[in-house]
Amino acid sequence: MRLIYLGILLALSALCSSLDNGLGKTPPMGWMTWERYRCNIDCKIDPENCIGENLIKRIADKMADGGWRELGYVYICIDDCWSLKSRGSNGRLQPDPERFPSGMKALADYVHARGLKLGIYADLGNFTCGGYPGTTLDSIQVDAETFASWEVDMLKFDGCYSNSSEKALGYPKMSYALNATGRPILYSCSWPAYEGGLPPQVNYTLLGSICNLWRNFDDIQDSWESVLTIIEWFAVHQDDLQSVAGPGRWNDPDMLITGDFGLSYEQSKSQLAIWAILAAPMIMSNDLSTISQEAKELLQNRLLIYI
Repeated sequence: MRLIYLGILLALSALCSSLDNGLGKTPPMGWMTWERYRCNIDCKIDPENCIGENLIKRIADKMADGGWRELGYVYICIDDCWSLKSRGSNGRLQPDPERFPSGMKALADYVHARGLKLGIYADLGNFTCGGYPGTTLDSIQVDAETFASWEVDMLKFDGCYSNSSEKALGYPKMSYALNATGRPILYSCSWPAYEGGLPPQVNYTLLGSICNLWRNFDDIQDSWESVLTIIEWFAVHQDDLQSVAGPGRWNDPDMLITGDFGLSYEQSKSQLAIWAILAAPMIMSNDLSTISQEAKELLQNRLLIYI
């Protein structure tokens, strides 16, 4: 059985050699919903902070008008809980019409008009981590085509509710399906985080040929303890991880939480400094409408971004 999986992996990796999408030459920068907003779908009680198009438009406006875009923060990524709890009659994922009344294509147009890029979330499995419809091996192609038709620019592909064998097939298959659409879509894989993050469980040679970035370790939480745990894990395993990263293929220790509630000013500086040293993606998860000036200045530090 392992030989069969290996043969399929080699065939798929040959089809999408070096993930020839031209993206992620430097670590991606932007913003993501998850750490700050989680799975808040109650737009009646909390319309300003629920996962919906109003939140994404507000952040897009702030990124365009607040100097973020010019520094490289261009991706706005919708994480889990954006869809209905069932697929449409055509088998396609569908955004919740109450929270995304204009649809995803119109939202992408809004984001693109501000010189930014839209990211979306899917999960390789029967369900997403939040219990929404997942992407099975049989629905990978239709989901890739759906995201391309919406003119999405990034996909975060999680791994809840799938086993190791399904991951070994599904992550390369999605890479090929995204490339086959003809639309450049930055591909973020969560595969290593579910397989221990290190060789020999993770084949980083293969991973670098199918993904632009990948989550290696646990989800970040809004606390210094969480940040420190991630830093310590990367420090212990730096010899395994340093050599596998480079243009188009990056280790991802998860989101920046500067501007939230859990870090002091000095702790925020520490997270940003270590992420820069790691050549990590700089994907914020915060509220750009209420972010403090000191947090904004840290995140917009040009020397930090240059490093």
